[in-house]
Amino acid sequence: MDRQRSLWAWGWRDKFPDDGARKGLAQMVGALVPTATPALRPLPADEPVVPAPRVAVPDALADFATQHAYERATHTRGRAFLDLLAGLGGDYAAAPDLVARPRDEREVVCVLAECDARGWTVIPFGGGTSVVGGVDAAAARTGGAVVSLDLGALAGLHELDATSRLARLGAGTLGPALEHTLAPHGLTLRHFPQSFEFSTLGGWLATRAGGHYATGPTHIDDHCHALTLITPRGTLATHRHPASGAGPEPARLVIGSEGALGVITEAWMRVVPRPRWRASASVTFPTFQAGATAARALAQSGLAPANARLLDPDEARLHRVRFDNTAVLLIGFESADHPLTAWLARALELARDHGGTIVSGPTEKDDAGKTGEAGTWRQAFLDAPYMQSALLSIGVVSDTFETACTWTQFPALHAAIVESVSRALAEECGGGLVSCRFTHVYPDGPAPYYTFIGAAKPGGELAQWRAIKAAASEALAAAGGTITHHHAVGRLHRPWYDRERPPLFAAALAAVKRELDPNGIMNPGVLL
Repeated sequence: MDRQRSLWAWGWRDKFPDDGARKGLAQMVGALVPTATPALRPLPADEPVVPAPRVAVPDALADFATQHAYERATHTRGRAFLDLLAGLGGDYAAAPDLVARPRDEREVVCVLAECDARGWTVIPFGGGTSVVGGVDAAAARTGGAVVSLDLGALAGLHELDATSRLARLGAGTLGPALEHTLAPHGLTLRHFPQSFEFSTLGGWLATRAGGHYATGPTHIDDHCHALTLITPRGTLATHRHPASGAGPEPARLVIGSEGALGVITEAWMRVVPRPRWRASASVTFPTFQAGATAARALAQSGLAPANARLLDPDEARLHRVRFDNTAVLLIGFESADHPLTAWLARALELARDHGGTIVSGPTEKDDAGKTGEAGTWRQAFLDAPYMQSALLSIGVVSDTFETACTWTQFPALHAAIVESVSRALAEECGGGLVSCRFTHVYPDGPAPYYTFIGAAKPGGELAQWRAIKAAASEALAAAGGTITHHHAVGRLHRPWYDRERPPLFAAALAAVKRELDPNGIMNPGVLL
């Protein structure tokens, strides 16, 4: 039997903790958040209840569309906190009217033409892992039918240019399949977002996803050579150059468009040889700010580590990395070309110069970064989305948000964020936990990523979450941080994105939307 994804929670159904594991989790949360009294809640039924579709499947789509209840339910929403909450309650009232799975670009064109003629909304759907409301069928509905356009069949390696290290890949290719198909050629994309197992190349491109590298090519933009977008008005295929100075870059308009302009169907991606050498170490600091100063020195050194994750004491404790109230900086280098002794040695010298104590490594071997503190962090990082679903099932509100700011801004921004979110947690949950880590670091600033946890009020979870999310977002805006570094805008970040972007750019973006999607059928409410 094929392994099934959970209908409502993150990831595989068989990885959701059983009642015994949930009781153990409740005890752990009780120790971390004394104001919480977590208890097991009933889980939803396996068979979803969805309303009857508003429309029939058109003849032109009959060969590759379905109105099966389970398929419609799985395409109702993503995996944001409010999506998990609705799913836990068994709410699929907003299910799309049909799910189309085009098998080639011709069938994508057919879907858009049919929906454009009928005034039906189209939601491009990759892995369904959006945490910002990017595939929310309820929010996208404008009065008529809603079609979820699942790109899963547009997958695989279509062409490889090994000389130029370029691979043409279908947008529906899931992360593990993408790496598996490149592996026999000794190549890799090395883009590993937290959602890697369940998200697709097209989704990464549409949301400007952040990935594996903590420095250098941090976003999917940096890996994209060219791509194809199918719009209601026609096809936009960007030119294949390594670089160009010929005006504004068309690909930059498509990457991050979140399905509002059209459907990304394939892309030429820059791939690299698989690493042969790895080196890593872990360094502790007495304070998070001391660790931040060391991270800045590392980011500005030109050493370009693949990993430079800084965890504050609460983040280290939450992810079972350290329990001694120190901040920890996880440093890692990788190369397909040369050993890394000198690079790691210089990075550790910088860390010691800023008060760091080496507690693990230096290690240079194939599994460097997969053992010790770094290995513990890596596993906890992959398990974190599962943890959020499990926490909700025992009555705990938890979520994450991220930003980017300059090094000069960071101390004041961090203090404002912690103060604002802590106050919201006290008001809404009677207290709670706020932790922080750096996911990426740049010469001019870090990308801080925050986690909050608090006790839920039965029936009041949505109001609690909205209040805490608003407090965090307002504090980010006031302190000069971006509303999102790599989680995309979607619908949840729209109010703050509208304020962040220049008004004239908003007008220009709206004009592009009107040109490519004149009837406004593509994912309404996202970006605009």
